[in-house]
Amino acid sequence: MSNIAVQVENLSKRYQIGAARERHSTLRHQLTAGFKSLFHLNGRRAADPVDNTFWALQDVSFDVKEGEVVGIIGKNGAGKSTLLKILSRITEPTEGRARIQGRVGSLLEVGTGFHQELTGRENIYLNGAILGMRKAEIERKFDEIVDFSGVEKFIDTPVKRYSSGMYVRLAFAVAAYLEPDVLIVDEVLAVGDASFQTKCLGRMGEVAREGRTVLFVSHNMGAVESLCQKVLLLEGGKVAFNGDPKAVIDYYLAGSSDQTESSERQSFDLSNAKGRPRECRPLLRRLELFTHEGQPLDGSLRIGDPLKVAVSFHLEHPTSRADVALGFNNQLGQRVLTVSSMFLPRESEEMREGDQTLVCDIPSMILLPGRYSVVIGLDFGGQSEDEVEDAGRFTIAASDYYGRGLLPKSGMIVIPHRWYFQSSDTEC
Repeated sequence: MSNIAVQVENLSKRYQIGAARERHSTLRHQLTAGFKSLFHLNGRRAADPVDNTFWALQDVSFDVKEGEVVGIIGKNGAGKSTLLKILSRITEPTEGRARIQGRVGSLLEVGTGFHQELTGRENIYLNGAILGMRKAEIERKFDEIVDFSGVEKFIDTPVKRYSSGMYVRLAFAVAAYLEPDVLIVDEVLAVGDASFQTKCLGRMGEVAREGRTVLFVSHNMGAVESLCQKVLLLEGGKVAFNGDPKAVIDYYLAGSSDQTESSERQSFDLSNAKGRPRECRPLLRRLELFTHEGQPLDGSLRIGDPLKVAVSFHLEHPTSRADVALGFNNQLGQRVLTVSSMFLPRESEEMREGDQTLVCDIPSMILLPGRYSVVIGLDFGGQSEDEVEDAGRFTIAASDYYGRGLLPKSGMIVIPHRWYFQSSDTEC
């Protein structure tokens, strides 16, 4: 067990919901409390048994080896931050125990770990002292911390005057460069620009290669998949899945889509769809979404995943050229992609009549993460016959498309591309 850096055994944390702080220190407070109890003014009958306890964590157990980078994912309220606070010794567990070998460097939410009245310089020395480092050790790392954070001009300014970006840059540099044995990071990539995110990911990788351990909480699945060797999924305060990053992330994304939006529905009835112009005849009947293997789409697509779309419609008369167009709109209603059978040649123009299904294979959905709606148009010989707005919806989830855990912060699509240095004797 000597190579185990973090050992968590049956860890549980209970909170009281709505428990009022006892303040019966004066006669007035005691009389007020007695009056409320007598007339049931606390909103329920005194005899009603109500359980005001909430278990943020329940029976959580796992081990992390030295030098491992472990991602911790889950929805808001799953218990991720509570777990990190226990591991960082900020709060105590109700049950169970957590053992950590060595010094711990933590970067939790912005505002944790720094004294607001102290300058950036003073906070660096304070954090080093808390970790048990000698002054000479801190001084040896001081320049690297300041250089990484980019706050050199403000290093002697009280941190209460820092912007959130300056604050988190310095906080991450302190946590990552003061040589912790275990680095705990909670959503550091939620603040800062792309260059800062790249530096953070790179530094966490360096920490791991130096033989230290990293626990990384993030909603950025691309960064988690890129950086981590193992991923832990929390659901309702319990461990739902623990293992290979891709397998855990796929499991999480499959069950994390918005339940109110029928992302589990991969079939949409268009016969009586509301988003149809009044002059159109209801010839479009059904929209179905599948994976490239022909399985019904269940949950989210990852960036770059294939998508198969089947559109069923009815031909009242023999028709030689029936075309279907698919438009994909983002949440703002902006068209980001259009595909149509009209754009491509066909092997034959045989006459068709009755119920038909036309299938579109899209080899790679290169849209950025978000929710998208599908607009469907049906044309006969170039003449519009039916159209349905918002025929169906699906989600594109973040994934490690480029292999570095980063995605564009603007634009609508991602595309494969490469960069290289041109040698002096090579012409473009």
